Amino acid sequence: MSLRKITLALACATALGACGQRDRPAAAIPAPSLAGVEVTRDGLAKELFGAIGAGANLPAAPYGFYSKGCVAGAVQLPETGPTWQAMRLSRNRNWAHPQTVDMVMRLSQRAASLPGSNGIYVGDMSQPRGGPMLTGHASHQTGLDADIWLMPATLGLSRQDREEISAVSMRRANGAYTNDRWGQFQHEIVKAAAQDPRVARIFIFPGAKVRMCNEETGNRDYLRKIRPWYGHHYHFHVRLDCPADAPGCESQDPPPPGDGCAEAQEWVNNILNPPPPDPNWVAPPKKGPIMLSDLPQSCRAVLER
Repeated sequence: MSLRKITLALACATALGACGQRDRPAAAIPAPSLAGVEVTRDGLAKELFGAIGAGANLPAAPYGFYSKGCVAGAVQLPETGPTWQAMRLSRNRNWAHPQTVDMVMRLSQRAASLPGSNGIYVGDMSQPRGGPMLTGHASHQTGLDADIWLMPATLGLSRQDREEISAVSMRRANGAYTNDRWGQFQHEIVKAAAQDPRVARIFIFPGAKVRMCNEETGNRDYLRKIRPWYGHHYHFHVRLDCPADAPGCESQDPPPPGDGCAEAQEWVNNILNPPPPDPNWVAPPKKGPIMLSDLPQSCRAVLER
């Protein structure tokens, strides 16, 4: 396939309205494959990575940072397992580094052991070769991120159900508090994820972190990994550390010392009583789209394989 044909195919696959496909699910749009094609020119990274439907035939390795990288040798979380179901299958984002897939499977087993749950619903992980996504997340690029729905799973959903069912929010007061849907299941499943030694941090809305801080009566060490962040009230975001055998992967700085509970309470206080705007604040310059040349050099080889 010539580079010109690849470019045209990518434009059609990503600009859905121009191709008359806007109302069709992503799975109905054939995605061209770049496997075996030498990528000789620069291009929008999200279009290049978003067009590939399978992982690279390379040893498993994340490259770059969570928001500017890719993953070789990603494996696909099976759409359905005994204790999990992958959601929004048309997005083809149930791929990740093998360690991430293993973490999700083990977490689902813990979820299935809790009252009122048969397991977990798994949201976005990564694209088959990671990289920037056509829509949505800025991170999830190195195969080391996974979104886990906060609602307990009953399983047995059809493919169509998984496109249409909505996750349930667990917050009230714009994230300062949990609502009456938050309970022991949510506490225990977030705690279990944070206790996995491979996990670097977990992002969740501030009210959830504060409630976990207030209710935890045992070992509190895991609370350090749970970080308050905007949104994240339908799901929580699990991020793994770079594997020890991945020199091309860039880890995030460790969380600050301590359990982080005072910081989470400060987030809540600022939601309830917003501080006055900083008169000296200047909006940062808007970032442009990520180009292939912005990613680690190894990501070009990941595309070509």
